[in-house]
Amino acid sequence: MLVKQQGPYAEPTAAATGGIRKSVRKLSLKKHFDVISPDLQTVDLRIRQQAEFFDPGIAGYVQYATDTGGKRIRPALVFLSARASGEARETHLELAVIVELIHLASLIHDDVLDNAQIRRALPTMNAKWGTEISVLLGDCLFAHALKLCTRFEDNHICRAIADAANEVCTGEILQTQRRFDLKLSVPDYTKIISMKTAALFRVSSELAAALNQVSEEERNVYRVYGETLGLAYQIYDDCLDLYGTESGSGKTLGTDLKKGKLTLPMLHMLQQLDERALADVSEALLHGSDADRQLLADRVVEMGGLSYSIRKAQDHLEKAHRMLLGLRENEHVGILKSIARSFIDELESMK
Repeated sequence: MLVKQQGPYAEPTAAATGGIRKSVRKLSLKKHFDVISPDLQTVDLRIRQQAEFFDPGIAGYVQYATDTGGKRIRPALVFLSARASGEARETHLELAVIVELIHLASLIHDDVLDNAQIRRALPTMNAKWGTEISVLLGDCLFAHALKLCTRFEDNHICRAIADAANEVCTGEILQTQRRFDLKLSVPDYTKIISMKTAALFRVSSELAAALNQVSEEERNVYRVYGETLGLAYQIYDDCLDLYGTESGSGKTLGTDLKKGKLTLPMLHMLQQLDERALADVSEALLHGSDADRQLLADRVVEMGGLSYSIRKAQDHLEKAHRMLLGLRENEHVGILKSIARSFIDELESMK
């Protein structure tokens, strides 16, 4: 158990932590997506139609998984990048659907790993039907998404999507492998989130531009933009898990510490601790109560972990914004820039 009156885990004062757990709010990007609303509506329809391609015995599960909606950030990146780099065509719709299906599959598996009960304000697949069906359904969605890839004439597009799907799964394995590992470094963490989250952001924007046959230089702009936006988003999401509210986020929170996932705010604190204090952290993570973990999360804030993480996310967003400055300006390039800038400002208000 944590020692609450001395050392790194002394009980935080109200001044140090007042309101901290509510300081990280759910991010809303919806206003930036209004211009592509018809595209996203078509994506939603097409995704829901995918249940028709499964055996009738499991179509109901697929329908539940695909009906839950969501922010559709990755499909939005596809269409914004497509229109910023040229025009949106049927191939971009296919790309958006495929990327979102891979994302949905990964969420189903995530919820099994975390034993999460709520996702998008609804019971998770795992909560409704259990581990076995959830794992197998996630597998089916992965396989179906890769089957849809065969519709692209350019095999390089299919290969890039398959590589990204592999990265997502590999990143999850690496994160699971390193649970409760207090030797996890910030570069290790960055590598993991680059794979598990940024990979799909990256292919959404990069391949949308590639389908418009842009130059390699311009394709790299969209690649780096998607990558850095994805890194920032995952850092934000990790902060939300520690300091958000379930009513505001619409999903089960607080699973990272319970499962021993060491995210950036925690890693920042760990770098400042001596061996005795690290042993206390290990005890709290392995055997502590919810109250101990709450105390640990509060101490992370007091030692600067939350503000440090927000600054790192903002650094990634600044890079994303800079990447776009060399592009010829149009409405959709402007929206991609505004996503990065408004995300920076939103994070600033959470410090």
